[in-house]
Amino acid sequence: MRFLDRTLERFGLVAAPPQWPPRRLSLALQGGGSFGAFTWGALERLLDEPEISFDAISGVSAGAVNAVLLASGLMEGGRAAAKARLERFWKRMSRAAALTPSAALAGLSLGLMTRALSPYLFNPFNLNPLREALSDEVDFARLKTHSPARLLIGATRVGDGGLRVFSTGEVSVDVVLASACLPLIHHAIEIDGEPYWDGGYSANPPLIPLARASNAAHLLIVQVTPTNAARLPTSPREIAKRLEQIHFNATLNAELEALKYGIFVGATPKLRRLRIGRISAQEEFEGLADESAGNLGWEFLERLRASGRSAVETWLDETPRANGRAPSAPEIAAQ
Repeated sequence: MRFLDRTLERFGLVAAPPQWPPRRLSLALQGGGSFGAFTWGALERLLDEPEISFDAISGVSAGAVNAVLLASGLMEGGRAAAKARLERFWKRMSRAAALTPSAALAGLSLGLMTRALSPYLFNPFNLNPLREALSDEVDFARLKTHSPARLLIGATRVGDGGLRVFSTGEVSVDVVLASACLPLIHHAIEIDGEPYWDGGYSANPPLIPLARASNAAHLLIVQVTPTNAARLPTSPREIAKRLEQIHFNATLNAELEALKYGIFVGATPKLRRLRIGRISAQEEFEGLADESAGNLGWEFLERLRASGRSAVETWLDETPRANGRAPSAPEIAAQ
């Protein structure tokens, strides 16, 4: 559940652990299709903690969707509204899945999709139920100026493969769609004349930009893409799915390593004080690596939601012990 802390404390690179539970928290929300319902449950559980507020949130793909739904709900009506907005959105996408060809196609592996038609052929009118759902749920014009949390939404430039991080004042429905644009399913999303694909290809989610932007003492990574395979994939579909899982986790692992290296070689005091935690969908949801990220069945989404809630519950309970000590009585009273 905890990265960096014990090693850094051993070398005297961090101060004593900050108060727990955190008063302010930054979030890194990974993308992963329908596995993003795990993040929905995690956010819902965090919203149950009235003492926790949100500082900065980075996300790509489903993580970006959850980020703007959370911020929009908090902006419009507080914690209850944020919970209701998240649930309403995921219910809507589940209902749409049975009726939308593109949603059904999302359940196919990359190996199968590369042998199918281009989305410019099978979806010539660029139909995308996500656009309508987001437009109905989020007042993007108001979010740009009144978001209660800073947003960092990642998308991948098609031209050079680089990451672009859109800040709060730039966030729009097209930015979120760009962040969630799987190129074998949807047309590229153009913003200011530049085409974009899913942000997970370049950062999943943007972690170093978030660490730099965060003013909170704690940062929580919500990881939804499975890291481990239960068995050796042998069929073309299994191999393609496993390659996709490895790729979408590689960017997160690379940023974690870069962040650890940066702290050791002379990061700012703010960065040295940052505590990075992680919850993982695979650790809570048995058999997740064998499931499809295109499965929007309501029963499956509710199981993921419950797993996300459980993971946050464990994180909240275990983190003080992971810091090497339980909070003292005065600290508990102060919290």
